[in-house]
Amino acid sequence: MLTIGFSTYDLAVMRFAFSPMQEIVASVRVLKDPAAHALHVPWVKQVAPRVAAAAGAFDLLFALVPVPSWYIPDFVTPPPTTPVPDLQTELADLRRIALQRVRTDLDRLATLRDPARRSAPAGWDDAQARIDDAELHAMWTDPAAGLDRLARQMNDYWRLAVSEYWPRLRSLLEADVVHRARRLADGGPTSLFADLAPSVSWQDDQLTIVHPRFVGHRQLDGEGLLLVPSAFVWPTVFSSTMPPWQPTLTYPARGVATLWEKPTTAAAPALERVIGRSRTRLLLELDAPASTTELAYRTGLTPGAVSQHLGLLRSAGLVDASRSGRLVLYFRTDASDMLLTEVRD
Repeated sequence: MLTIGFSTYDLAVMRFAFSPMQEIVASVRVLKDPAAHALHVPWVKQVAPRVAAAAGAFDLLFALVPVPSWYIPDFVTPPPTTPVPDLQTELADLRRIALQRVRTDLDRLATLRDPARRSAPAGWDDAQARIDDAELHAMWTDPAAGLDRLARQMNDYWRLAVSEYWPRLRSLLEADVVHRARRLADGGPTSLFADLAPSVSWQDDQLTIVHPRFVGHRQLDGEGLLLVPSAFVWPTVFSSTMPPWQPTLTYPARGVATLWEKPTTAAAPALERVIGRSRTRLLLELDAPASTTELAYRTGLTPGAVSQHLGLLRSAGLVDASRSGRLVLYFRTDASDMLLTEVRD
């Protein structure tokens, strides 16, 4: 069990961000152990054959994400420095990581990896383990070349396995940030952490994270906590509290259970007769904040039509919008929530 102690100042400087690079790493865990990530099976079925066909192209990346294990080297998922980073910015930051930091994290991985192997499931691939050893040894010997190779593999993996799904993933992550920020503003940390993840709880200015193989305490010292929503981390959480990195908690984004579902048709006939079917459908789809692109995907409307309908709903006080970086997310107002409650009852 990990506990994190907060001061008033730490609460004030707590921030949100999301990270394409963390999605890469978490998705590798999903590919290596799909049975533990059942929600993502539709994605695995599409992507696993592509990755298998590129045999050997991602050996270093996969070696740095051991399964089973509770530790992934911290330099592989450094805290994002901006709220909405793009992958190329993160890869540039990766290439600049201090070389001794790489070796320190690799040494920690070597210490923790052998017990993980002893508990590995039947069918553990000894040949792959030897490849992993060779990849990690080469990176420890020449960290600069290793970081460059890792960045190139991450970029190639992104294009092969993640990029086409990124608009949906990004919309999910952005919506979670808007939702969590509103909960923090409305009810403070108690409201924010109440449903973050089953393993996370808040009490008496202290955050508790239940880890199966880790016990410790980290008292924040003016650093604040970085909260990173993730799609692929489900159903677990990642935490990073070892200096010199900013303490970070990566948690499952709200709505991940419906990420790969095909759109379904919602209906509220009484409301449709008043404001029209398309606008009613948009209101029903906004249980969580969403972009015009995501709403177009769900409803089958064109992005232009979605934008026009949202503009009319916004002028009527039924939806509002929040900007995060270049993305605008729409959400229902209290008035539309009340209206939908009435027509659903």
